[in-house]
Amino acid sequence: MPRKPFNFSLLTGILFSNLFALFIIWLTGYFITNKSGVMIYSEFVILPLLMGMINSWFWKSLNLSSRAIVGYSCLSGLTAILLSFVFLREGVICLLIVSPLIFCCIIAGGFIGRVILKKQSQKLSVSVFSLIFVLFITDAVQEHHYENMVADEIIIKASPQQIWKNVVSFEPIKKKNNYWLFNIGMPSPAATTVTGHYKGAGRKCIFSNGYIFDEKIATYEVNKELTFDIIGQPQDPEIMGHIDILKGQFILKDNGNGTTTLVGNSWYKLHVFPTWYYDIWAESITRNVHLRVMEHIKELSEKR
Repeated sequence: MPRKPFNFSLLTGILFSNLFALFIIWLTGYFITNKSGVMIYSEFVILPLLMGMINSWFWKSLNLSSRAIVGYSCLSGLTAILLSFVFLREGVICLLIVSPLIFCCIIAGGFIGRVILKKQSQKLSVSVFSLIFVLFITDAVQEHHYENMVADEIIIKASPQQIWKNVVSFEPIKKKNNYWLFNIGMPSPAATTVTGHYKGAGRKCIFSNGYIFDEKIATYEVNKELTFDIIGQPQDPEIMGHIDILKGQFILKDNGNGTTTLVGNSWYKLHVFPTWYYDIWAESITRNVHLRVMEHIKELSEKR
């Protein structure tokens, strides 16, 4: 049985949709969002939908099955991920996080495009594209601001006096990571140092790859509360332009029975939207940073 020749409409659709997306991202960043550095909802949802619809227009003569549309749309999404790595200099883990959203939206756009093309209605096509364009522009010109706080707590079988010194600074963590993102390369907290035991002292949180968060102690209540502002964070492609860590806090609550509740709080600001998707990841990562540090403090404090 002779092999079916490769149809260049497939490749043309994938290349054109990706070049279109890169151009729109550049245009949006240059004229609208370059001052704030925010990556908006439209770039991660509406633009991939448009990419899928563009793919469908190039593939309209191929009579692709639903399975084929999904497969080729994933190929288009993979191309987008690779181009983002090369031209937008995104980190590998960042691209891994964004890929489910990109793939789903491109696939959805592919099926929306197929339905529109089947209707063979120019009026419908113009209406849909006009609506998407208006949504994109509306989102692009709006202010985007989102901050959140994540809180966690653990019980430690020790008094606040025994725990306090390990809260202010602690020796390197040697325990193996159990969070999957840490295991595939995302830096995890390793140690902290402090320049003094007083309000205004400098503090450094050192991560596994040598990255350092520079901190300044804002509240120093012995055996009760340590709050610190983040005054400098590393130039890492996984976080720069995506999230700013604002401040952290440890609160010790004496339970009156020989145990202490240690509370860890972190505040951060997101620069990527939609927050309903990215904040799931931000909360998960922040929570696992908390737990790794707090469990280490627990281990150190409960040693006899």
